[in-house]
Amino acid sequence: MTKHIGSCLCGDVKFEVKGEFDSFFLCHCKHCQKDTGTAHAANLFSQSATLTWLSGADKVTSFTLAGTRHTKCFCKTCGSALPNSAISGLLVVPAGSLDTDVLNRPTAHLFAASKASWDNNLERLPSFKKLPE
Repeated sequence: MTKHIGSCLCGDVKFEVKGEFDSFFLCHCKHCQKDTGTAHAANLFSQSATLTWLSGADKVTSFTLAGTRHTKCFCKTCGSALPNSAISGLLVVPAGSLDTDVLNRPTAHLFAASKASWDNNLERLPSFKKLPE
């Protein structure tokens, strides 16, 4: 059984996910753009994996956008995105919240019609191993 460990930016919240991910979607919808502040959300989905809060469960809160199924769980201290199971039978794990390597490759782009206007041909940009001086 696969096991992943994750945490928030400040380290107050730590969690474990046991089981397999069914899919890995890059979602370009306007809701995901707003709640990540970037071009898309990168979320892993599982119908069978289990989530255990190892520390900081009391620091986890959530927001659901009225009239939608769009829910974001996050750390009350630093605001980092965290796993959620707001949709019954489905665990959604932000890929960037995991501290262990994710071997899954993204399955698909979702809501590609809503892609940010600047999210094109990004592989052509220069690439730096760290912040350039």
